[in-house]
Amino acid sequence: MKSHCNRKTKKEQPMALLHQLLLLLLLLIIPFSHSQDPLGNYCNKPITTTTTSANIERTLTELSTKAPQKSFATSIIGKGAAKVYGLAQCRQDVSANACQSCVNNATKNLRNLCPNESDGRIWYDYCFVRYNTQNFIGELDTGYGIFYYNTENVTDPKAFDKRLGALMDDVEAQAVKPGNRGLGKGEAKVSPFVTVYGLVQCTQDLEPLLCAQCAATAVGTVFPEYCLHRKGCRVLYSSCYVRYEIYPFFFPVETPGTSAVGESLEVVVARP
Repeated sequence: MKSHCNRKTKKEQPMALLHQLLLLLLLLIIPFSHSQDPLGNYCNKPITTTTTSANIERTLTELSTKAPQKSFATSIIGKGAAKVYGLAQCRQDVSANACQSCVNNATKNLRNLCPNESDGRIWYDYCFVRYNTQNFIGELDTGYGIFYYNTENVTDPKAFDKRLGALMDDVEAQAVKPGNRGLGKGEAKVSPFVTVYGLVQCTQDLEPLLCAQCAATAVGTVFPEYCLHRKGCRVLYSSCYVRYEIYPFFFPVETPGTSAVGESLEVVVARP
């Protein structure tokens, strides 16, 4: 009996390999290019003194120098009412070069977006930078959030939601473990053709309990309200970043069954 399985001819094989290489290159380019564009920013409270302005500038300069060394840095500059507190953090799965580039862009854009504000924050896929004249270091902050969600729904909501729930429980548990620096990530098979990828990244100034509370707020409150049955969702708080997708978005990059190309997103801003 003759076999009817499909086989690529010698002529077709190089084309198939070229297609795979182009897809992988596209996946590598897309995350990098997206990392250069801010996902959102927040500016509040007018600056009252020139000393405060100078201290903000010194804070941002110090953060852009220190943060890429260990993917995280805090800074305290000045005295009295003009004292400025700062924090910068990169996702723990990105390279030092990507971290440096992201923090440089973040501090530069924060200067432009919040030129006369004493509370400034900016979010990217790869990093987060903030400063404030009030001490926020070590404090849980979910008062302001930015939520992105895919406008498309999954085809099997019941199976998807079950696997997503178990996955997010797992990555939340990873994030609070000592030594993981607030990062948890993983993947789960929903079907032979669908894999869901999840990530939690807390700022490293948080105690494990506060990290868990931040992630739980995102997963337990935002996901059901804005992201139910959606193919992807991102929650950006000042204390944590929580995300899931049906394609790989964290490193190392893998060849996915579904790519991010052409996805349609909606964004919601939740103010305090």
